[in-house]
Amino acid sequence: MREAYGPARRVVLDRPLTPHAPAMTIRVALYHETSYRFDRPVNLSPHEIRLRPAAHGRTPIESYSLKVLPAKHFMNWQQDPYGNFVARLVFPEKTRELKVVVDLVADMTVINPFDFFMESYAEQFPFAYTNDNKRELAAYLDVEPTGPLLTKWLADARAAFLGKPINTIDFLVALNAKLQSDISYLIRMEPGVQTPEHTLERAQGSCRDTGWLLVQILRHFGIAARFASGYLIQLAADQKALDGPSGTDRDFTDLHAWCEAYLPGAGWIGLDPTSGL
Repeated sequence: MREAYGPARRVVLDRPLTPHAPAMTIRVALYHETSYRFDRPVNLSPHEIRLRPAAHGRTPIESYSLKVLPAKHFMNWQQDPYGNFVARLVFPEKTRELKVVVDLVADMTVINPFDFFMESYAEQFPFAYTNDNKRELAAYLDVEPTGPLLTKWLADARAAFLGKPINTIDFLVALNAKLQSDISYLIRMEPGVQTPEHTLERAQGSCRDTGWLLVQILRHFGIAARFASGYLIQLAADQKALDGPSGTDRDFTDLHAWCEAYLPGAGWIGLDPTSGL
């Protein structure tokens, strides 16, 4: 028998001290704890922990630490074939507790998501990757068989957006917005990811469900796409918006998932179908 406590997350902010201070990056300290307690000593199998931000992320990580209990363990940092950091843990003795604690400090740098260069041949959709790109991106172009609901969704999107010439960025924005409109957000605690057909049938899903659905949609349109996950940090605005919603009224963070598309010249571009951003 076990009791699970967590994951617990805490966000601490370091903001400019005076209203006249020059614009600067907001520094965020994130604390993420997951703990398990057992009613008797147990043997723990080797664990792989994937809770370290990827090196290619655009958010600067000032510091990072991963602490694990029981204290007697062996930890080796590895990188998987996609460049993700993986901590492999081996526990030589029985224990009644397992605790994983992440502490990191990040600079919440303001980034213009459209500030990138694109190769001229890819500016209009549809476009074709070069032969070199096709070989390098083969894993991200692999599609699953489509069911009737996904087939219909793709046909509707073609009819709505591809009846006339369209800019590639406009096409991606339109797909992302349509999916955000069609699928309502659901907090889902069950493990695993729904199939695209299941998500479309229910018309609701968690961030990982809509993220994976968008990956498959983009691949069926010939755009290389991959599933991404990490921490979502949202900060309350210092002042209420004069026009439109002000957003969250408190600082908070959670685990999140989204989709990234590969655009020639620009590289991997993030798309979040949960928010439509």
